[in-house]
Order: sequence, then C-alpha cells, then structure tokens
Amino acid sequence: MLRIFQIRPGQAFQELTSLPAAPPADGFLWLAVARADLERRRHALQDDLQRTAGRTLLDLHLADLENHQQPSHYDCTADYDILVFRRLADAMLDDLPARPATGTRPQQEPQLLPASDIQTEPVGFAIFERVLLSVHPDSACSTLGVAIERLSLQAQSETGPHATQAGGGRLPTSAAELMLRMLGLMVDDFLVLRKAMTTRLDHWQQHLLRPNARFGNWEGLLQARQTLHHLESLCEDQLSAVSGWIETLEDLPPSSDASRRTHEILLVRSRDVAEHIGRVARHVRLLEQSAETAVQIHFTIQGNRTNDVMRTLTAITAIFLPLGLIADLFGMGLEFLPWLRHEHGFWWTLAVMCLISIALVVYFSHKRYLSASDAPPPRLRDRPVPPLSHPAKGVPHGRNHAPHEQSVPATRTGRQ
Repeated sequence: MLRIFQIRPGQAFQELTSLPAAPPADGFLWLAVARADLERRRHALQDDLQRTAGRTLLDLHLADLENHQQPSHYDCTADYDILVFRRLADAMLDDLPARPATGTRPQQEPQLLPASDIQTEPVGFAIFERVLLSVHPDSACSTLGVAIERLSLQAQSETGPHATQAGGGRLPTSAAELMLRMLGLMVDDFLVLRKAMTTRLDHWQQHLLRPNARFGNWEGLLQARQTLHHLESLCEDQLSAVSGWIETLEDLPPSSDASRRTHEILLVRSRDVAEHIGRVARHVRLLEQSAETAVQIHFTIQGNRTNDVMRTLTAITAIFLPLGLIADLFGMGLEFLPWLRHEHGFWWTLAVMCLISIALVVYFSHKRYLSASDAPPPRLRDRPVPPLSHPAKGVPHGRNHAPHEQSVPATRTGRQ
C-alpha cells in the first residue's frame, strides 16, 4: 500500500488519499511504500515519480530497493540519491530485555542474544529535490509509525497557539532532512541493542572472573562474540553509506544564501547520524576487547589455581619424603641398626619424624607454599621502606649539576 504525505514546513503535515499532480510550492511529498507493494506496482510507481518528481528510478536502483538482503550502501545520480540502511527488525526490538527500574537489580539472567537472533531489514530511500520515496519492510515498520507520529506532533506545535521554530519541534524543510531524521530513529534502536548486549557480557564477565566457579556456557559466549562481529560489520556498512552521503553534500555547495541554512542543517544532521553510528561501532569494539580480556583473565585464573594446587601437593610430598626415607631405612631387614632393638627406639624414631614434619610444615608455611595467597611474609610486609637517598650534611641535593654551574657564584643582575 502506497501512503502519500504532504509536508509544508511551518504550515501542515497531512496524509493524502491520492497523489497530486505536483509537489506543493512551499513543501515536498513523502511516498512510503512496502517492499512487496513496490514489487507489484513498480511500473505504476515509476509513472508516479515521473509525474511528481520529473524523473524515474534506474532499474538497478529499483532492484536494490526491492532486494530483501541488500546491505547498507549509498549511490547518487544527477537527479536523485539512493540510500539503503539496514535497521533492526521489530521482532527483535520486542524481544530485547526491558531496562530495570532505578535502584533495582535484575532478578534473572539476561536473555541470550546470539548472532542468529540479530534480525535486520533494509529500508531504502530515493531522495529527489522535492519528493522522498521510502521503501519499508512488508510487516508493520515501527520506524515509519514513529516518524509519522512525530511529524504530526511537530505540525501541531508549529500551527498551534504555542508554535516554535527551534529545536526538534519543527517540520523538516526538505526530503533529505526527513530521510536523516528517520536514519536517526533507526540508529537509536542499535543503542538499545548495545545496552542489552553490555548487560549480557557484564553478566558473563562476572562468572568468568570468579576464582572458585566453573564456567560452562562457552557456546553462548562464542555466539555473543559472533553477534559482536556481525554488529560491527553492520555498523561499518552503515557508516560507509552515511559517509558517502556526507561527501556528496560537501561537494555540492549551496547556490544561494537562502539554501545555505538548509545545507548546513543537512550537514549537521548527517554528521550527527554518522557520530551515533561510530559510537555504536566503538562500543562494540570495546565489548569485543572486554570479552577477549575476560576470557584471557579466566584462563590465567585457572592456571594460577592449578599452580596453587600443584604447589600445595608438592609441599605435602616434600613433608612426607623424609618420613618415608626413615621408614624405608628401618624396613630394610638388616640385623644391626641403631635403635632397632632398643626398648624406646620406636618412640625416639617417632619423635624425630614428628619434629621433622613440624619443622617442614613451619618452613613451608613461612614460604607460603601451603597457602593459596601470594601475600609476602609478615616481616617483609611490615618492614618500613627506607627513603631513596640520604644526602650528607652540607651537600646540596642537586649532585648532578655540571661543574661549571656549581663554581659560578650567584650575582645580582642590573635590576637594582
């Protein structure tokens, strides 16, 4: 279904039932069509564009607008510009976890967001001088609904008793500005996804960095990393498309003072959209680095735990080694051995073995071989740290001065 909107900045925003013969002299037309309807009535739409904009779309550009798998990209001709921008699907936005209330903590683990669940849909724009054609997904597009709602509120604020022309409360003055506003709405959805993924990765990092816990959800962590790679690639395509649009704007300077203001607004909005996309991309890279660092720290912690266990087992083995040697000596079966036939030989031998064991336990405890903590011994930890240097009396602190600097006496200058 083709929806037709007439936008007259400072006057009205209304939806038309039929396509007018030409755009309004003080505004522009917005044609919103679903991708399935575009495929069915492409010839009729070409006739509508010829009648209102005076130009038709090239077949290659029309095929790009009809493609469901088209990545984000930008192209231009002498008559119009084509920009395709992939947005998050509405089904995925509905599945994102809601933000908890202030001062509360989530009661359960955040939902998993694997790469297969990042569903995106292309939204295409054909920007003419006074006509904007937008191609939306076949299902109900939330971006289209939000844009229409905001334009209606802005029209009421401009035509009402408290009309304003500043800030975001005014209607767009050109088709390009309306396209940039819709791009901003789509980029905001990625900011919501960024927060959800940050919450998920923070939860996993807490589990990875627990020293006495086992982490077993490696498949989920791998899927999350694939999600980050997918999102980073998506942001790069979006940033490349918007950068191409900005370069085209910069190469076309305004022809008059009246259009300079509109040109500056377009540049500012375009750079703002590019900055938001770059912010999402930078945050995704930081999440990737943070996840990689958490995994490395996890394996380091596991290695330290293994080292602690092996150190403790080695110390225990070293304690029982001399005891086993003494037991082997008395178990050799020889006839003449000290204390072998003495009536108190057993108790003397047992006392020597206990003393050796106690001495080794005290020594290993002092060396921290029987403890998982790597803190230094108390004597070393409590020992005061001496100062770095103790200059002798009469010797200045600056010992590194050059000889000629020390020999030159201080004299007054001519400021007397």
